[in-house]
Amino acid sequence: MTRMRLDCRIMPSESNCSLTITGTADEVVDTAAMHTATVHGHEDTPQLREELRKNLTSDEAPTEEGAFVQLIELRTDRIDDFTGLVDKWQAEIGSARTARWAVTGADRDRPGTYVQIVEFPNYEQAMANSEHAATKALAEQMAKLADGEATFRNLDVSATSA
Repeated sequence: MTRMRLDCRIMPSESNCSLTITGTADEVVDTAAMHTATVHGHEDTPQLREELRKNLTSDEAPTEEGAFVQLIELRTDRIDDFTGLVDKWQAEIGSARTARWAVTGADRDRPGTYVQIVEFPNYEQAMANSEHAATKALAEQMAKLADGEATFRNLDVSATSA
């Protein structure tokens, strides 16, 4: 059974929505129709559901060739504050966010060291994300939480596997 995804940031909306829905095609369309009616005020019609179905994408591969991935390594003893900043940033940037997903991991071998991996559709969208006022504010606040400078690795995705 193929998992499908629908990203509310892709479809035009006035409410600055950042919801992503995954599941079977029917589950995603049903949930998205309910979401668009409740949050965005659209009427749940066959035409709406057809448009939602057209915008479904496969959720099988975590990323694709041509995408851009940024690894950010930092040392901090305030990771909860860091996580709170990321949550605040997500609310502030809303639908202007170009990052498709992010994950933060704690280094088992170096306590207090964390790596955040962020995926973008491409380099240009990553740079647009970086130039956004909310992202610039996040970077300034992150620097205050870090012990020393964060290390950035900017990677063009050349191959993937699922």
